[in-house]
Amino acid sequence: MTRTITVAALQLPLPGPFQPNVEAVSALVEQAAAKGAQIILPPELFEGPYFCQVEEEALFANARPTAEHPSVTAMQALAAKLKVAIPTSFFEKDGPHYYNTLAMIGPDGAVMGTYRKSHIPDGPGYEEKYYFRPGNSGFKVWEVFGTRVGVGVCWDQWYPECARAMALMGAELLFYPTAIGSEPYDADLDTSRMWRRAMQGHAVSNCMPVIAANRIGTEGDANFYGHSFITDEWGDLTQAFGTDETGVLVETIDLDRAARHRAGMGFFRDRRPQLYARLAQDI
Repeated sequence: MTRTITVAALQLPLPGPFQPNVEAVSALVEQAAAKGAQIILPPELFEGPYFCQVEEEALFANARPTAEHPSVTAMQALAAKLKVAIPTSFFEKDGPHYYNTLAMIGPDGAVMGTYRKSHIPDGPGYEEKYYFRPGNSGFKVWEVFGTRVGVGVCWDQWYPECARAMALMGAELLFYPTAIGSEPYDADLDTSRMWRRAMQGHAVSNCMPVIAANRIGTEGDANFYGHSFITDEWGDLTQAFGTDETGVLVETIDLDRAARHRAGMGFFRDRRPQLYARLAQDI
């Protein structure tokens, strides 16, 4: 019997505060589950407004350990109720250290494990290095619903190494929760097409579907541009939103077809890792 999985990406405004944001995400999770989605992806740091636009000491108080974070506990209860998996992005406090972290919540409501965002941006409007240490977890994949999934977080989505590492660990699907929009230093720069193409490239070069969820709307000086999407294993868009739509994208993916194409393309057969040492060296 052919293996399939039904996935969903959520897109919505998340201006805060916490309770309205979580309620809005929860409502869309419910919608996605009602449409048959098994793995449901909300955007990055949906617990509140995207706070990394400014450097403000008081905002560190919003971080919590994984087991105590209200975003995590809310999604745990929802996942258990709906029997779905929810990759949940949140602001983690671990002793004196702070991370941009992803909790993989399984269909029983348990946290299957966490991934700490590896690539941390630092620039106008995205001053994440002030808040987050680079992740120390390494890339992660999780077995759920008869498949194995990898999740990168936002800035990770630009790095082919991240996608390839998760694919080499056995991922059959790649998920990217995101918070991205306008560039304060250049009002004419629209990165939405580049952003989407980069991840479509990961789908092509690893021959596996990619699912990306972004927020929309104006928050402070930022305008988040949406364009959430789902691709097939060829990188073609099978579901996509524009810049201002709120809702759920749902797609049923044929895992066996993707695996057959992945084997046939020979991308992993023809790798030459002995030539790639330069990739592991600092510039």
